[in-house]
Amino acid sequence: MRRERGVRVAFVLGTTSGGTGRHVLMLVEGLVRRGHRVVVVGPGSVEEQFSFGAAGARFAEVVVSDRPHPVNDARAVLAVRRLTRGADVVHAHGLRAGALAALGRRGPVVTLHNALTAGGFVGLVYGVLERIVARRAGVVLTVSPDLGERMRQLGARDVRAAVIAAPVPRPARRTPQEVRDELQAGERPILLTVARLAQQKGLETLLDLAAGPWRDSGGGSVRAVRGGEPLFVVAGEGPLRGELERRIEAEKLPVRLLGNRDDVPDLLGAATALVMPSRWEGQPLTLREALMTGTPAIASEVGGIPEILGDAGILVSYGDVEGFREAVREVLGVPGAAERLAAAAVRRGREMPGGDEAVNDVLSVYRV
Repeated sequence: MRRERGVRVAFVLGTTSGGTGRHVLMLVEGLVRRGHRVVVVGPGSVEEQFSFGAAGARFAEVVVSDRPHPVNDARAVLAVRRLTRGADVVHAHGLRAGALAALGRRGPVVTLHNALTAGGFVGLVYGVLERIVARRAGVVLTVSPDLGERMRQLGARDVRAAVIAAPVPRPARRTPQEVRDELQAGERPILLTVARLAQQKGLETLLDLAAGPWRDSGGGSVRAVRGGEPLFVVAGEGPLRGELERRIEAEKLPVRLLGNRDDVPDLLGAATALVMPSRWEGQPLTLREALMTGTPAIASEVGGIPEILGDAGILVSYGDVEGFREAVREVLGVPGAAERLAAAAVRRGREMPGGDEAVNDVLSVYRV
């Protein structure tokens, strides 16, 4: 790979609407700013959402279906091969894109942003894609230690930790009281979840948690929660919305589904803690944003969460509803606990890597 300025980089993407696309956009901006030439290859939807062309890259559309499809995938492999022919390095993001790039080009760099959480036929197919990436990628970058270990077990030759930048969140535009008034929270503590309403995010655990009980059978508090029963607020959209709404309505749960929001910093400012009951996460930007705004987290002990969270929150085994409930009671009921964790969150937030560190990291990989 080239050592001088002017490296020609081709990013390959599948369908994405979240952190993967934002990460690639940040890399595009940083590489273009340093004088490198960048092409982004992927579905038209990612260009519509992230505007890689406006950031200085050339965008080339390739149809990548949401699910594996033999004919469409064969066409995509040929298109990726053709469109990346002049690149010094091909860098794919995500398992689907990584497999297509690995079949279309020799030894691409592949960043894996998510673990496999589905079972059945889909899980079987994605297991095949994992093996393709492990055996054909030149370098595999992973966002969590468990993903790295998985790739090594499958035979990947060079596995490294990916550096994912933590964008500095914009300042809140509204006061916490204004947000509380909008949510009609009164004096109740607000617990915020920011997540796509999808299987990976473990939202059934969140609803189990919200169901309580928050008091013992005699009517007394079990480690008294200041302000009364917490209000659970969820920002995000996804395929499980209808199912979640039906359960919230049937059980009269203290949960508000807000849909997609562009004011997450405002919501974080009003929340006592972020609650993240996910089945798996890599390096979630929402958690990093929470820490950078001084909001502690109660989160599943999975993937890359423990490494990010440190002492700025409470880790709970995935699916352990009573463990989450006890963590909430500690944060909301133990004098000084919320303040102590918030101070730790501020410290952790200051330690998050920035865009320059992420760009330097990929350039060091490209120039091996």
